[in-house]
Amino acid sequence: MSAGIQLDDVCCDFGSFRAVDHATVDIKPGEFFSFLGPSGCGKTTILRMISGFIEPTSGVIRIGGQDVKGKRPNQRPTALIFQNLALFPLMPIWENIAFGLEMRGVDKAARRAKAEELLRLVDLPGAADKMVSQLSGGQKQRVAIARALAVEPSVMLLDEPLSALDLKLRQHMRAELRAIQKRTGVTFIYITHDQGEALAMSDRVGVMSQGRIQQIADPREIYNNPVNGFVASFVGENNIIDGTAGPAAGGLAGFDTALGGLRARISPEALGRPVKLYVRPEHTILTEAPGPENAVPVTVTEVSFEGAFISVLTQTETGKVLAAEIRNDGSATVPAIGAKLYASFSAERAALLPDATVRG
Repeated sequence: MSAGIQLDDVCCDFGSFRAVDHATVDIKPGEFFSFLGPSGCGKTTILRMISGFIEPTSGVIRIGGQDVKGKRPNQRPTALIFQNLALFPLMPIWENIAFGLEMRGVDKAARRAKAEELLRLVDLPGAADKMVSQLSGGQKQRVAIARALAVEPSVMLLDEPLSALDLKLRQHMRAELRAIQKRTGVTFIYITHDQGEALAMSDRVGVMSQGRIQQIADPREIYNNPVNGFVASFVGENNIIDGTAGPAAGGLAGFDTALGGLRARISPEALGRPVKLYVRPEHTILTEAPGPENAVPVTVTEVSFEGAFISVLTQTETGKVLAAEIRNDGSATVPAIGAKLYASFSAERAALLPDATVRG
């Protein structure tokens, strides 16, 4: 059975430093939820509070609707997978997986049967009698997951478990983790600083900065409609332009800049606040003639082949660097370095956003 997690106005202080600042989030049973943010933003502290290794300074944490204040880690229906996995090198794989069951007094035959069942679940049949040293990095990850599942947790807590793997294996293990979560139905709470991991695996993502949750939404919403400049710049690449917003109408506002007058989307929450214009490189189009709106004269300064797309860096007359991406599908013309073009973008594809929400 999976369980939901509720954090209600949770704070965590270490002396005078506030690591988590008034965090409120409702994680649904059976959900794959990721906390995403840079190092030091408070995401691991949240994980450790849920698991019981740290008590919140204030606020309430509920697991399955029950306040868990004062409950030790072994009294909570959670399992935590650490970054270093902490497998036992002198035990065969099946004993690693069944270790928690042994601590609970389960007999050897039942432990072995459960371990083999879980090895099939994580696609490692026949590995029961191997040693940890005989496994690849990805296989060790699966063993750590099987060991955590052996005690039948309602909530699985994963603290950047893929960070030590190479890129191709990380990408493969993303799909594996998501598939395992779907098969078991257990609530997964995943900690990462890698936006690709969070967007690829999660039902919803909570983006954090300086101890505060900046936005909680599904991956598409996070990427396409960030609520502030921190979320926009941390999740994906952006061209960022300074300026001053004018009056808004129909969800759009004019924006006076050193590059000329531009237009972009603006949310009601951003009205009357200092904002910057954010537009992603894939939404920035390079043309020989100016487009109907938001056309900025530029000179191409660098062209980089990156496989699925070609990255083009340009510079405006004021020295501002603007990036554009061209799909590598053979249909687009790759500009030459030194070419004089226009960088254009649709007002609906650009957003006027305030900076991140910070303490105080």
